[in-house]
Amino acid sequence: MSISAQPYAAAAAAPSAPSVPAAERSAGSPGFWRAPFAASTYREIGYTVASLPIAIVGFTFAVTMFSLGVGLFVTVLGLPVLAAALAGARGLGAAERGRARSQLGLDVAGPAAVQTPRDADAWAGMRARLSDGAAWRALLFQVVTFPTRVVSFVLSVTFLVTGWVVALLPVYSWVFPRYLDWPGYRVFDYTSGGERHEFYLESPVQIAGASLLGLVIVFLTPKLVRALTNIDRAAVRSMLGK
Repeated sequence: MSISAQPYAAAAAAPSAPSVPAAERSAGSPGFWRAPFAASTYREIGYTVASLPIAIVGFTFAVTMFSLGVGLFVTVLGLPVLAAALAGARGLGAAERGRARSQLGLDVAGPAAVQTPRDADAWAGMRARLSDGAAWRALLFQVVTFPTRVVSFVLSVTFLVTGWVVALLPVYSWVFPRYLDWPGYRVFDYTSGGERHEFYLESPVQIAGASLLGLVIVFLTPKLVRALTNIDRAAVRSMLGK
């Protein structure tokens, strides 16, 4: 009884689909219409929100330790302080790579460990720390990314909150005339030169138009957040990798 080998040969000859790492697959941007409701969007927003306190801590650590080390450089204490700053910067860099992996889907291999001779004394280990280029890049990372992370936090939170609050205006517009004695949502109300200027969103057409504008902001927010987090992706790749 003979069995044809052609199906097996065809299966062996068929090219297999290229495998994509899980981290790379998760980094893909969701579709435009699905993005405002996708979990990946809110992971990136969470990344930008958490980056502000982390950036403050990292920037403070980098500037304080570097300034203290340089200030004490005329004494023997400057070298240990700088070495400690670089060791701490490596630790912060490892934490940043972990955050980028879990929240941005970016998997960047860390630099090799600092090599010191097995029988080296403390000064030799300190010199190895001070000549560690990866640690200096990690220290610089905390300074360079501080202003961009402040901007990312402000823009992400502003667009996220503004978009949803305005888009859902038809749901709660009844609150203003009932409880605040306003004819509708107050856009502005001020007096200038003895003349009062006021504008309220009170008609159904005005409320619907504002809601439509809010929906536009809601759907553009993921694109903005992706652009902001791409700045961090580039910084992590170039400054915290091998």
